Amino acid sequence: MPTFRSFLDLVEIRTKVASMLPFALGTVYALLRFGEFRPLHALLMLVSLLSFDLVVTAMNNYYDYRKAVRTHGYGYEEHNAIVKHGFKQWVVVLIIVLLFATAVTAGILLVFEAGPLVLLLGFLSFGVGILYSFGPIPISRMPLGELFSGLFMGFVITFVAAYIQAPPDMIASLDYAEGWFDLHVNGLEVLLILLVSVPAVASIANIMLANNISDMEEDVENSRYTLPVYIGRPGALKLFAAIYYVSYLDVFVLLWLGVHPLLLLPILATLIPLRKNIRAFSQDPSKRRTFVFAVKNFVLLTGVRVVVIAVAAWVTG
Repeated sequence: MPTFRSFLDLVEIRTKVASMLPFALGTVYALLRFGEFRPLHALLMLVSLLSFDLVVTAMNNYYDYRKAVRTHGYGYEEHNAIVKHGFKQWVVVLIIVLLFATAVTAGILLVFEAGPLVLLLGFLSFGVGILYSFGPIPISRMPLGELFSGLFMGFVITFVAAYIQAPPDMIASLDYAEGWFDLHVNGLEVLLILLVSVPAVASIANIMLANNISDMEEDVENSRYTLPVYIGRPGALKLFAAIYYVSYLDVFVLLWLGVHPLLLLPILATLIPLRKNIRAFSQDPSKRRTFVFAVKNFVLLTGVRVVVIAVAAWVTG
């Protein structure tokens, strides 16, 4: 019989760090850049974000369960929580509906607090999240999964987390009057958030890429034509390494923002374990043995940025 632990497995709670760290990154960035922190805004976004992240994962597992062609071996009985824990389909659907209702409720409350731009970004994120797992051709079954997961989880989450903390109209604004929507965007502030979020964007994209590299044979059997299926394993592994090195662009941005050079040394030091983890995964791409290195790289790259920016905000504050 399914238990709370099996529920956590269904929603893959261990992977939720992928949304929580960008949330933390945007929050501490706003503290550094604007000297602002609004606890209620942060709480509402946290509840909505986490609930919707759980929805997307549960939906993805449910869709894979319904569409699976290969129903034997490690690729099915072990990592599909619905089969592994004996979930009834109606129970999974009920879980998805309740989590979605929680996400929407908290999101609406946040809109009342932070403005209509949050609603627009929320609709966009919800739509991409649903299309990621459902529809005629879900994003997760296309070679665009890495791009969408990286941008929406790495950049959009960071952007919204910073936006809801910043002073009104400092980053962007969306107003409605007499049938017209009036959108204003501060290009410099958005660019800075994008560059600061690069490590999260890159390492989240690489979590998806590592997953797809590990599942290439099974994905072909289940009609999932992901990026590695198109470019081949050697090309995918080269891309896997290259994406990580791009993530260090944010060092120059942090320096420009006034972060002390000594505080940047921990960021540069992450290159040592990063290279070791890249090598370990590239030599033996495996869901069971080495996929965890992609997750460790994400926590390493993004987590260190969160700590460094938080310390810089505290020192300058």
